[in-house]
Amino acid sequence: QETLVESGGGLVQAGGSLRLSCAASGRTFGTATLAWFRQVAGKEREFVAGINWMGNTAYADSVKGRFTISRDNAKVMMYLQMDSLQVADTAVYFCAKDPAVRLIIPTMRPTTWGQGTQVTVSS
Repeated sequence: QETLVESGGGLVQAGGSLRLSCAASGRTFGTATLAWFRQVAGKEREFVAGINWMGNTAYADSVKGRFTISRDNAKVMMYLQMDSLQVADTAVYFCAKDPAVRLIIPTMRPTTWGQGTQVTVSS
């Protein structure tokens, strides 16, 4: 069974930084397409950032230049460095995995999701 476990969420003031981590298990990590999504209560889950097996990345316009996604295949980990956080970034953040090789990252179809970690940015 493949699992994803997020950590690193918390409360931070606007302008601050947080680093989210996602620990994975399973056999398809190295070639999988990985991503972070976020969701605010009452709204649809939205794509935040993704990274494919080649290390190519994609970001939502709202986080470009502020967030950085990375992966460490040897450690079976994915990260999201979030800088210059804004109140609008407050959400539950989920890591996700699509075992398929994707050249166009936003077309990914996650088959595994983490349980989510809360990020709250105060003004």
